[in-house]
Amino acid sequence: MDSLHLHLVSDATGETVTSVVRACMVQFEGIHANQHNWWLVRSQGQVERVIAGIEANPGIVLCTLVDVAVRGVLEEACRHMRVPFIPVLDPVMGALAGYLNAESHATPGRQYQMDAEYFARIDAMQFTLAHDDGQLMDHVEDADIVVVGVSRTSKTPTCMYLANRGMKCANYPLVPGVPLPKSLENVRTPLVVGLTKDPKSLSDIRRARLRFLNHDEESEYAQFEKVRDEVASARKLFTRHGWPVVDVTRRSIEEASATIMQLYGQHKAKQDGKA
Repeated sequence: MDSLHLHLVSDATGETVTSVVRACMVQFEGIHANQHNWWLVRSQGQVERVIAGIEANPGIVLCTLVDVAVRGVLEEACRHMRVPFIPVLDPVMGALAGYLNAESHATPGRQYQMDAEYFARIDAMQFTLAHDDGQLMDHVEDADIVVVGVSRTSKTPTCMYLANRGMKCANYPLVPGVPLPKSLENVRTPLVVGLTKDPKSLSDIRRARLRFLNHDEESEYAQFEKVRDEVASARKLFTRHGWPVVDVTRRSIEEASATIMQLYGQHKAKQDGKA
């Protein structure tokens, strides 16, 4: 079998079940998944439309439905059609309920309720947008994390990913010959992280960027020797300030952000006197 139909059914945005499927399917090379997304399924009428879709394209059904009645209808239909039905949250929910000796609340979309954590994420996103690319560095002490690096080291997307996790981020681009602002030189509260990248890879990325913008690919901005010097100079700066460095050459945004989150946890523990 080199292809299959996957039906992802959620009573909310489908983010959880999509992440689970993505993490699993990358382990199967050469398999093409025809993915059918069924989001915000919370009523009898909605689940019946899902069942009709499964009948038209039989395949594995993965769901994150918490409403017992709605899920029961779908599960019975899958049993009748003889297609696999996988409730991906059940093992975790069962283990938690057993360990806590408590019942869960079967409330669809509860993880997306507008609680304090939700508004903290919105604040973090707004802060990060306002402090992108060296803006408003006079207020850098209000950040949780400051990301520093030369051009095209994924500073902005990394900060946006962290902001979506509730971290107030600022980022500052290192430009040859331009000194750091005093506010960043003397920063005390935030964790400052330096991003670096292999010079050859960085040079190629910059050339592609110039090509996309119809600019001269041979400008100093993309020349390997100049890029190598920039990266070396940035590393010396990070060392001088004692800032941890994350090499993003072979890391995805998610992986780099996970490393930064770990560093932030250590930074906070140290500030709080716990490490």
